[in-house]
Amino acid sequence: MLPGVRERIYAFISEKGLRKTSQRDAIIEAAFNTSEHYTAEELLTLARKIEPTVSRATVYRTLPLLVECGVLKEMDFGRDHKFYDPNYNEHPTHNHLICVDCNKIVEFEDQHMELLENCITKRLGFSPASKSVRIEARCDELKKLGACTHRKAEQ
Repeated sequence: MLPGVRERIYAFISEKGLRKTSQRDAIIEAAFNTSEHYTAEELLTLARKIEPTVSRATVYRTLPLLVECGVLKEMDFGRDHKFYDPNYNEHPTHNHLICVDCNKIVEFEDQHMELLENCITKRLGFSPASKSVRIEARCDELKKLGACTHRKAEQ
């Protein structure tokens, strides 16, 4: 977890009139002790490894607070659930490639992306306010080998 993130979160939570709890501590620790994207249900599992009493309701109430606070980014990758990106603070301009075969999410940064985005928006008479690049692609490993090491067991 980046220095100051926990303090920023608790200052925000306090401003909202909410209190610090062991469940919230576990959720925050789990949310930022990974570089992987996760769903609310996956975060619940991670948080329960830290504090077994973490409730589903607390996870679902805490996630919007973390997003509103600006320390976590909610991502819609066109699936039936949202993903949360814990790497947003360290790399606010990164983009995502999603494998449509194995659902692996790969983050990437490229200096040319920003130039391209600026050129396109300027050419069309706009100034960039925010951006989100999502590339969906097929897994070369699956195509070559007939199996993918990233494919989740439940699929």
